Amino acid sequence: MFTIKSVTEAIKSFAQPFNTSEDLNPLLKAIGDAKIVLLGEASHGTSEFYKVRAELTMRLIEEKGFTLIAVEGDWPSTQRVNRFIKGYDTAVNNQSVLNAFERWPTWMWANKEIADLAKWLEKYNKQVEDNRKIGFYGVDVYSLWESLDEVVSYLGKTNPEGTDMAFAKKAISCFEPFNRHPETYAFSAVHISDACVDEVTKLVSSLRINEKQYEDDQEADLNLKINALVAQNAEEYYRAMVRSDELSWNVRDEHMVEAINEIMDYHGKESKIIIWAHNTHIGDASATDMKEEGMTNVGEILRQQNKTENVFSIGFGTHSGEVIAANKWGTIPKKMIVPPARKGSWEDMLHSTGASDKILLFDEENRVFFNDWVGHRAIGVVYNPEFEAYGNYVPSKIGSRYDAFIYIDKTNALTPI
Repeated sequence: MFTIKSVTEAIKSFAQPFNTSEDLNPLLKAIGDAKIVLLGEASHGTSEFYKVRAELTMRLIEEKGFTLIAVEGDWPSTQRVNRFIKGYDTAVNNQSVLNAFERWPTWMWANKEIADLAKWLEKYNKQVEDNRKIGFYGVDVYSLWESLDEVVSYLGKTNPEGTDMAFAKKAISCFEPFNRHPETYAFSAVHISDACVDEVTKLVSSLRINEKQYEDDQEADLNLKINALVAQNAEEYYRAMVRSDELSWNVRDEHMVEAINEIMDYHGKESKIIIWAHNTHIGDASATDMKEEGMTNVGEILRQQNKTENVFSIGFGTHSGEVIAANKWGTIPKKMIVPPARKGSWEDMLHSTGASDKILLFDEENRVFFNDWVGHRAIGVVYNPEFEAYGNYVPSKIGSRYDAFIYIDKTNALTPI
């Protein structure tokens, strides 16, 4: 087994400085012709993670022909951004469109960093043909009621007397008694035979059969299909939530992959997609202790489904600085101090080789030097810095978990809108 010293020496040997945009060139070269690029983050509230991902996203669009962006966000909210950058809705601007992110934690996507990216994407889309316009999509599973609302609203305008509308009404009626409280449905569903499974399953099946009648030039058919898919998988997610954390985690990440594949299929098999999500979703779960718990994730599943050269995963991390997060779920977020990384952790080793930003590229020749088990920091939307040493480090084989890693030594909190 490699010692910490040997990993540190490997970092010194293989790390490349990251000071300017030009320093990303070797990373772009390593990505090669990959069709799926996953961009991680060690927290949902760090400005540099968003800014560097935005810079990489813009370069992947301009230099490698990527046209799709999928994020760890709700489909209905991100559709407002998608419609704005594609020019479908013109009565909004890059900041006001982010008001659509109303579900906590709003700061994940309603922030200045995303507003700046949305502005760039809108400008870019004005200069290209329709089939080259960039799409911005949310692939998370939480928006059960919002997605059903979208389905009912659209069908009410386009096919109010049709079979699909009848199924949609039955589905939303089934969930109605739970007052839009996922926890209430989750606990109640334990005692209900099949709960609302049949209703959402019939809705999804019907929409798939009739999908051609909803085709238009503003992606109404895709919007309808994904919202119904969210309802179906969210129902399963909330039932799984009361049974085990591991089961609900898998349902959520499997849904994200299903949504990603639907988006890519819709835009053509040769389409190329950039995925923004936390490190815990995009880094291969089989290279972490998640494997022992029977957990999978987006990064692992996409690697299994695609050729090795078509998937490229980039992790992010920091040693210390600031972050936006909350002490408890649903409470007001605040700027917090991120303490120096735990001694012996991956971030501590990166810092000990020099308090500077750096990039590591992993390949078949050097991965072995980075495959010792080491703690790798993960900060969620709920964060208590004083206790992080006891629960915020995921044992990982970094060289197998990612294809590259971007390290920012000292970071700042992002700017919520």
